[in-house]
Amino acid sequence: MKDNKNIAVVFPGQGSQKPGMGKDFYEQIPVSRQTYEEAADALGWDVSAMCFGEDERLNLTEYTQPCIVTTEIAMLRGLSKNYGFASDYFGGHSLGEFTALVAAEVMPLADTLKIVQMRGKLMQEAVPVGVGGMAAVISEEIDIEMLKKIMDGLNGGIANINSANQVVISGELAAIDEAEKRLEQNFPAGKSFRFIRLNVSAPFHSYLMKSIEDRFADTLEKIGKDLNPRNAIKVTSNFTGGFHSDDIQAIREKLVNQLSNTVHWRKNMQSLAAKAESIYEIGPARPLREFFKTIGITCQSITGLNAAEKIFKT
Repeated sequence: MKDNKNIAVVFPGQGSQKPGMGKDFYEQIPVSRQTYEEAADALGWDVSAMCFGEDERLNLTEYTQPCIVTTEIAMLRGLSKNYGFASDYFGGHSLGEFTALVAAEVMPLADTLKIVQMRGKLMQEAVPVGVGGMAAVISEEIDIEMLKKIMDGLNGGIANINSANQVVISGELAAIDEAEKRLEQNFPAGKSFRFIRLNVSAPFHSYLMKSIEDRFADTLEKIGKDLNPRNAIKVTSNFTGGFHSDDIQAIREKLVNQLSNTVHWRKNMQSLAAKAESIYEIGPARPLREFFKTIGITCQSITGLNAAEKIFKT
């Protein structure tokens, strides 16, 4: 890999999963295969089989989350081994923040996988299937304050500020329906928008997740005892948009708050771009690359070994 200072790496979250993710790394790079084996030992089930097969549980959030984190770390370790890839700063979208903390050596992989599996289980248990949902609002230069007023009084809110042009709302299905109607009636004249309902099993990053905060905090306390806070200052927080501090309790609190509050991904991108000269996205899909484009930043995406070859062999 070419010598390059101030590299940032970012990791996509839930929704990026797909059958076969990471299989090329598993088959061709021993350290990547060992990562899947480490995950299986930690969780007590075959993570590689779920990632590479046609197992429908890959889309059940308590399995999706550890599968994505495992795959992203397996890819990162493979890139480090084969190309000498190393990063100075780290970020991740929603679930991806946990991958970022592992990548920065703030949290051990085995503990993190147990934590995110419980996170996924709790998130699904918080709201029965069919009660809540999420939708993306897509338009040029979305007025966040206008969108907040649209959501006022509804059982929902802003889940993700992904870019200047995409905001995700989350809440009860009736609230999502009403928000679409209000947008149609109140969207600024001369501007158009797209309203895309997301294929998710629960209303993530909304007040409906508050019921699980205490239990998730207990999980972080019990399983996350080996948290090493020194490198956390290199990792962005979805909750604040800036970098984490090196205070263990503050890190845990931000991860708990992330469950029911807005993911400030646009601020995460700006924080990383202010520090890094080069930004890479590592994961089974590449949603973050497009978000970086909206702030005028190039983000190179690596979804497989072919992409890595093109980037690091040039």
